[in-house]
Amino acid sequence: MVTKQQLKSLPEDADLRRADSLAREIFSDVANKWAFLIIEALGERTLRFSELRDEVEGVSHKMLTQNLRMLERNGLVDRKVHPTVPPRVEYTLTEPGRALRTTVDAMCGWTSQYLGHIEDARGRFDS
Repeated sequence: MVTKQQLKSLPEDADLRRADSLAREIFSDVANKWAFLIIEALGERTLRFSELRDEVEGVSHKMLTQNLRMLERNGLVDRKVHPTVPPRVEYTLTEPGRALRTTVDAMCGWTSQYLGHIEDARGRFDS
């Protein structure tokens, strides 16, 4: 956790509490289920668009395209176009993307670990 003193030494763009900060914009971009699932699916691999769509069950063509563009824009995914007919496009995590994957993996592990607890809580809450 970042203390108030540490926040004072950071540039304003790094302060998640500020509505106009770049950090909040980036956080908003990557903190969605499709981005997390894409990052997890890519892992240490290079995948084509269709392979990613197969890996991330339930994602539409449109949502996969939008999220890959956002991840590329933020420097988390590298997009390589091979000059073939038809063009072959491949996606790979960049170094910052692989670093973020560590956090995504931890969240996936947390979900697995506490899934039963959450299901029980929902059952009590919903009844």
